[in-house]
Amino acid sequence: MNKIFNIVVQFAAVLFAISVHESAHAWSADRCGDPTARLQGRISLNPIAHIDLFGTIIFPLLLAVMGAPVFGWAKPVMVNPYNFRNRRRDHMIVSAAGPVSNILVAMAVILLLMLFFQPLMAATSPTVTLLLRIATYLLLINVFLAVFNLIPVPPLDGSGILEGMLRGEALRWFERIKPYGFFILVIVMYTRVFDRIADLLFSGLFRIFPKLVFVVLKAGVIG
Repeated sequence: MNKIFNIVVQFAAVLFAISVHESAHAWSADRCGDPTARLQGRISLNPIAHIDLFGTIIFPLLLAVMGAPVFGWAKPVMVNPYNFRNRRRDHMIVSAAGPVSNILVAMAVILLLMLFFQPLMAATSPTVTLLLRIATYLLLINVFLAVFNLIPVPPLDGSGILEGMLRGEALRWFERIKPYGFFILVIVMYTRVFDRIADLLFSGLFRIFPKLVFVVLKAGVIG
């Protein structure tokens, strides 16, 4: 029962994280002059507006069955860059909005955990442990989603940020490799480069906020 509960909590955290992420893309695109996503109802925290059958439902369930951390993605937000007031700048803003939104959620969770650290650690109620577990999964999944999407490989958000920074021959070279982005991403995942980046990030996060270690241990997420 505890395993099923953990899967449900992780799945709910993933739904929330991707809803925040995609809604941020849509909102920022609208602010930059393109109403396409807003007219499609994508400025919403309702996960139904963002569900991708495979990425949001099937893939996370497969991970859960295999005992792996639950993760997923939503259907992409559609934008029309010709509506942007400044195509290069606004494309970078819209690309960055998703990861930034997840980082803000993670920082908000950390702030709340640090503010109420003493009473949370002193409490023995199962309800508190439940809340800590939810908060921990929200924190970890939002950080993971933000960092993953900042990888500068198409079609991830990091590639949109990088593309806006490139000029001349570097930009032309980047445009030539864009069709092979998926295969490059597979290689990155296969070589576990991202895993090492994530490990370094979380190690740094726990060094900056050492009290988080006690929160995660009490939540029963690791240990």
